[in-house]
Amino acid sequence: MSVNETGKVFIKGNEAVAMAALEAGCKCYFGYPITPQSDIPEYLSRELVKRGGVFIQAESEIGAINMLLGASATGVRAMTSSSGPGISLKQEGISYMAGAELPGVIVDIMRAGPGLGGIDASQADYFQATRGGGHGGYRIIVLAPASVQEMYDLTMLAFDLSDQYRIPALVLADSAIGQMKESIVLNARKQISLPDKSWAVRGRAGDDQQNVVKSLYLGDGEMEAFHWKMHARYQTLSDYECRWEEVMTTDAKLIVTAFGSTSRIAKTAITMAREEGLKVGLMRPISLFPFPKKAYAQLSDHCKYFLDIELSTGQMIDDVRLSVARDAEVFFYGRPPGAGSLPTPEELLEQIKKFYQTVISHQGD
Repeated sequence: MSVNETGKVFIKGNEAVAMAALEAGCKCYFGYPITPQSDIPEYLSRELVKRGGVFIQAESEIGAINMLLGASATGVRAMTSSSGPGISLKQEGISYMAGAELPGVIVDIMRAGPGLGGIDASQADYFQATRGGGHGGYRIIVLAPASVQEMYDLTMLAFDLSDQYRIPALVLADSAIGQMKESIVLNARKQISLPDKSWAVRGRAGDDQQNVVKSLYLGDGEMEAFHWKMHARYQTLSDYECRWEEVMTTDAKLIVTAFGSTSRIAKTAITMAREEGLKVGLMRPISLFPFPKKAYAQLSDHCKYFLDIELSTGQMIDDVRLSVARDAEVFFYGRPPGAGSLPTPEELLEQIKKFYQTVISHQGD
């Protein structure tokens, strides 16, 4: 890795994740190779041990997530990564981590599915990521980068939020973001300040009380109390940790909404639409859980038309519909994997024009 004259480095999105993990103080990585995320374990297998960390290529994705659970229980920062099929195998372990209130970072570089699918870019892991994915009605923090810089920045943020709220955090990107190269600015942390982890398992020292990390609650009312405790934590996340980006939404008659790689293309498309005199804006959620519901609701006070664009047949659209005002209308344009390429700005511009004409005709009624 070389630093250019501007102090930036030119790297892949996956490598940015690995570098951010090191800067965030990650001490343990457990994973298993799968395209298109294998650059992450490859980088960490070389660099993590140089910093005194532990790298283990597990026997399976199931083994990797349970190693993450064990390492996290001791209080160290730890991470795993995979793609769709591997993340599916990790779901039981993620549920156990959520049930034991354990932090830990999981990275999902999405590929086409279901089943083995293919290695094309896809956003069809949205439901799995934002609905918890496993059993028991839990949620986890989900952050969606749209650039290599954000792959770096949001990975560091994922470690911080996960520790702060004692909830697993997932960085959700697709193969386009994972494999592309861009210049980024690094944020070298001189000292990692971790929150107190008095709950961590450290064995028994002298007469100190021995900590036990568990997800089993059999006492009268214990499980109900635990669920309400977690629910309150999710509400706190919604109040303080929602993140999003707005572009030219103030006077927009149609707001395009998209996340990840699709939002990059959409941003170019709305700029082209503006050049043609169309009042179009962009709303990009960065935190998919907590979803920025209030921001959508406020936008729908003055703009009643939204166009949701996804690399799927539609998943985030459910959250958009639940967030906007009742009198708002949400259109959809999807490109599920298999088309062979990402949509172009020109393609999205044509869709914007199509739905914009619908908006104008509705406003004329």
